[in-house]
Amino acid sequence: MGLKTAEQYKSSLRDGRAVFFRGEKVADVTTHPVIGIAVEHAALDYRMAEDPKHRALAVVKEGNNEYSRYYHIPRNGEDLRKRSDLIAAATREGATLVVLIKEIGTDALYALTMIGERLAAAGKPEYRERIAKFHRHCRDNDLAVAVAQTDVKGDRALGPTQQEHPDYYVRIVEERPDGIVVRGAKVHTSVSTNSHEVIVLPTRAMKAEDKAYAVAFAVPLNAPGVKMIASPHGASKKNDFEHPISARHKMMETLTVFDDVFVPKERVFLQGEVDFAGLLALTFVRFHRFTAVSYKLPLLELLAGAGYAIAEANGIARAGHVRDKLTQLAAYHTIVRGLIEHAAATCMIEDGGVAVPNTLITNVAKYHFAHNYHAGVQIVQDLAGGLLVTAPAAEDLTSEATREYVLKYMGGAKGFDAEKRLRLLNLISDLTSSDFGGYQEVLAVHAEGGFEAEKLQAYREYDFKTVSAYARKLAGI
Repeated sequence: MGLKTAEQYKSSLRDGRAVFFRGEKVADVTTHPVIGIAVEHAALDYRMAEDPKHRALAVVKEGNNEYSRYYHIPRNGEDLRKRSDLIAAATREGATLVVLIKEIGTDALYALTMIGERLAAAGKPEYRERIAKFHRHCRDNDLAVAVAQTDVKGDRALGPTQQEHPDYYVRIVEERPDGIVVRGAKVHTSVSTNSHEVIVLPTRAMKAEDKAYAVAFAVPLNAPGVKMIASPHGASKKNDFEHPISARHKMMETLTVFDDVFVPKERVFLQGEVDFAGLLALTFVRFHRFTAVSYKLPLLELLAGAGYAIAEANGIARAGHVRDKLTQLAAYHTIVRGLIEHAAATCMIEDGGVAVPNTLITNVAKYHFAHNYHAGVQIVQDLAGGLLVTAPAAEDLTSEATREYVLKYMGGAKGFDAEKRLRLLNLISDLTSSDFGGYQEVLAVHAEGGFEAEKLQAYREYDFKTVSAYARKLAGI
C-alpha cells in the first residue's frame, strides 16, 4: 500500500503476463532488450515521486496519506492545471516521450466516475460503487493503468453486429452470477506491456442490437486469457550518440486480445447499457485530449529549441528567413500552451463534482497541434540541412582511420566543434527523421483521435446560435 519505488514497480511486473514480441513469448518484460527500455522509461513516474524537485507536484498529501497526483480527481481549474504541469514535466523528463502509465488510466477513471453518477441517477448505483472501489484500489496501490478503447473494427462501415465475424468488437459472450466472460481484441493499447491493470472502454455509440458490445471493465494484465502482441516498431538496436532520445526512451503498444477472459462482477462498469456506451467513450476523450495536448508541450519546446540551436551552429541565425521560421515555431508552441492553460481555467464542474477541461478549447488545441506538426518538423529539418541523414556514424568519431577527418570537416560556426554539431544534428535526426520521428508524426495525426474527430467535437461545442444571431441582427433580419 502507498507509493511504490521504481524498483518495486519493476519487480511487480514479473507476474507471468502473456506478452509476445515477434511471435515469441516474453519471459520477463523488465529484462527484454526492447520492452525493458519501455519499463525503464515508465519508471520515471515513480522516480519523480521520490525526487525532491518534483515531489510537490507529483504527490498529493491528504492527512497522513500520500498518493500520486494522477489519482486526484480534479475539482477545479487549479487541479487541472497542476495535472497538466505534471504531465508536461514527466514528458520533459522522458525527452519528449510521454510516460502515460498513470495519465491515460486516470483519464478513464475520471470518465467512469462521471458516468457512474449518471448510471446511479438512472437506478443503477452499483456501478458507481464499483468504480469508486477500483479507483481506490489503483490509487492506494500506486498502480500503472493502461486503457484499451479502440476495437479492431473490421469493416468500418459496419456496426459491431454486422461484421463478418462477431469478435471485431469486444463483447460479452457469457453472463454469470459472479461476473462476465468477454472476447475480442483492442488495438493501439499503449503501455500495456508494463502496466498492472487495463481498463476497457467502448469505442463508439451502440444501438439496441449491440447490447453485448456495450461493456466496460478492468482486469489485471496477467489475467488468464489476456494476451498482448507487442508492436516491433522502433525496435532496432540504437546507440546514445546517434539516437539520444529513442535509445533510452520507448513506449510499447499492443494488439490486446481478450480470449474468453472472466471479469468479476465488482470490476464490471457497464454491462449492456447501450445508452451509456457512446457517452462513456466521449467523456474519456474529453479528458484524454487534455492529457494529449499537455504532453505535446515539451515536444514543441524541443522543436523550437533545436531549431534555434542548429541555426546558431550552422551560422544562419541572423538571416531574415531563419528568424521568420523560428518565430513560426515560437508561435506554434505558445498558441498550444495558451490554449491548454485556458482550457483548464475555463473548466466546467460536472457529474460527481469532477472538473472537466473546456471541451471546445481542448479540441481546438489538439487540432492546432496535429494540423501544424508536420510543418514544424519541416522547418527544423530545413534549418538543420541534409546532414540529418548523411552525417558520419558514432564509430567514425572513435576510429583512428576516420576521426581526424570528421573533426576537421564537420565543425560549424564558432563554438560548435564537430562533435557538438553532430550531437545536435543527431538529436534533430532522432526527433524528426528516424523511426522515432516517424512514430511522433503518426501520433500527431492519429493519437487521441484524428483530425475529423477533433473538428467534429469542436463543431458540436461551438456556439453557432449566438454568433449567427449577431450576424442576423447586423444584417437587419
